[in-house]
Amino acid sequence: MRTGAGRLSVAVAASVAQHVAVALPECGARGLAEDEDGSVTGEGAGEALAKELERADAVLVGPGLDSAEGTARLLDELVGRLAEDTPVVLDAYGLTSLPQADPATARALRGRLVLTPNAHELAHLLGQEEVSEDHLVEAALEAAERFDAVVGASTVVAAGGEVWEMTTGDTGLGTSGSGDVVAGATVGLLSRGASPVQALVWAKYVHAAAGDDLVMRFGRVGYLAGELVDQLPRVLRSLRGN
Repeated sequence: MRTGAGRLSVAVAASVAQHVAVALPECGARGLAEDEDGSVTGEGAGEALAKELERADAVLVGPGLDSAEGTARLLDELVGRLAEDTPVVLDAYGLTSLPQADPATARALRGRLVLTPNAHELAHLLGQEEVSEDHLVEAALEAAERFDAVVGASTVVAAGGEVWEMTTGDTGLGTSGSGDVVAGATVGLLSRGASPVQALVWAKYVHAAAGDDLVMRFGRVGYLAGELVDQLPRVLRSLRGN
């Protein structure tokens, strides 16, 4: 919403939906089926979210999820209900569970998919033990080609070999939750009509520039991911992006 989304629906485990609704009064919260451990199972999610999915301009799956099997089922349910041109952002468990989803799900997402992995998640997505910092670009390009996606790791890459390097940002961006900010900023920009490449490039840059602003107040480390969020509209305005 800080990057311009007009309306946000948040789908979470049913047992915490009411709490989320109170904590995020700007958003509509919907409860999803969960197992005895409180993990979202994905069962019936397509039907439960049918109205939201039909009118969604963009969808983000991943932050807050903690079950690979449940997330894979959730992906299958959601993608089956989405319009063919609705862009989808996968982060965290959303992207690492993609190989476990129905192959038809990955095929349906080709050309409209944005992936925002860290190095560990990228390795898992590609079935590798690890991806070193020196090989992040090559691994991201491999994922982009395999899934016909735009991938944002240390850089932004797209299927076809296009690469965008970030020229700003510092150590503090490694703070917990920072990647969720990038994913949320991306889906916000997608909802306004940006292409997958444009949305991710802008989100990565604005996220990093927001961190640079906070360095002036807190130093290179010490600020929180939630404080990045509050800087996003100001940075966008400085770039005449809102």
